[in-house]
Amino acid sequence: MVGLMDVNQEIEQFIEALPEQKRNEVKTLRTIAEQQFPEAKRWYLDGLDSTGKVVANPSIGYGNYTMRYADGSTREFYQVGISANKAGISIYVMGLPDKKYLAEQFGTKIGKATVSGYCIKFKSIRDVDLEVIKSAMQAAITAQSSP
Repeated sequence: MVGLMDVNQEIEQFIEALPEQKRNEVKTLRTIAEQQFPEAKRWYLDGLDSTGKVVANPSIGYGNYTMRYADGSTREFYQVGISANKAGISIYVMGLPDKKYLAEQFGTKIGKATVSGYCIKFKSIRDVDLEVIKSAMQAAITAQSSP
């Protein structure tokens, strides 16, 4: 039963359900994230809202970040997320100093990827520099440890 699985089992089930090439690439990215966040909270978001409607692609997350909304409310979320979709893979880097930081710091060095305010999108890990991906993940950790 899905409700009885722990987060590590949910992550494993999600990864194993991916097509082989994407599965292998997500496993590589998971290894990188787990090296960067060895003691971090693990997340698995299935992409469903409270009614069971698909609202996002499933994602694996690492770390803990408090998102603050304009209305003053907050929500706990991951610092780094990995999501696979039909077009490729997305890496979410949360809690950075501003919306331009990710693109300015990593956009020109990362390879064949689209870099937005908090997301790095690419077709395959063969298209990107994994050392730059590691640095971007590290930026999430650094941003959270700064005052």
